[in-house]
Amino acid sequence: MAGMIETVIKIWDRYSYVYISGLAGTLCLAVITVLLGTVLGILLAVLRLTKLKPAELFVQFYVWVLRGTPILLQLYFFWIFLPKITGINLSDTFCIIVALIINASAYVAEVIRAGIQAVDRGQTEAARSLGMTSLHTMTRIIFPQAIKNILPALGNEFIVMVKQVSLASVFFVNELTTSYKTVASATFRQVESILIAGLIYLLVTTVLSQALKYAEWRLNQSER
Repeated sequence: MAGMIETVIKIWDRYSYVYISGLAGTLCLAVITVLLGTVLGILLAVLRLTKLKPAELFVQFYVWVLRGTPILLQLYFFWIFLPKITGINLSDTFCIIVALIINASAYVAEVIRAGIQAVDRGQTEAARSLGMTSLHTMTRIIFPQAIKNILPALGNEFIVMVKQVSLASVFFVNELTTSYKTVASATFRQVESILIAGLIYLLVTTVLSQALKYAEWRLNQSER
C-alpha cells in the first residue's frame, strides 16, 4: 500500500499538468453542454406546454428517444451522422459536444416543464384576468417562480454531466478520463493513474454537491 501511494505521488508530481488540462476540458465541456442544453431545453419545454398538438407530440417523441437510449450510443450516432449529413470534416470534439447538448436538452426540458407546471394555475388565471398576454404571463409571472424549483435540478444535471463527459474519452476528446489514458500509456501504471483521476472526480463532484446544497439553502432562506 505504501508503495502504491508513493507511486501515485510520483505520477502526480510528473504528470499533474496532464490531469489539470483534462479537468479543465471536462469542466469546459460540462459548462457548454449544460448552458446550451438549458437554452434548447427551455424551447422544448415551452413547445410541449403549448396547445399545438404536433409540437407537443414532437417534444414527447424527442424526449422519449433520448432518455430511452444509452448516451454512449448517442455519442457514436452523432460522431458518425453529423459529418455525413453536413458533408464537412467536423472535429470529434464538435460532434461530441453536439451530442451531449442534445442529450442534456431532453432531461432539462422535463425539469423545466415540471418546474413550470408546479406553479399554481391560479397565477396564470390571475395574470390573464389582468389582460396580460401568454408571453408576458410566462416571462413575468410563471418562469420567475419556477426558477426556484428548476435551479436545484439544473445543478444536479451539471454534476451528472461532469461524470458523463468521461464517455468522450472513447473519442479521445481532451477531458479527464482521456488524461488518465495518456498517463497510463506513458507510465504503464494503470491502477495508480486511474486512482488519481478517480480522486479528482470525487473531489470535484463533492465540492459541486456542497455548493449546490448551499445554493438551495440560500434559496430557502430567501423565501422566509
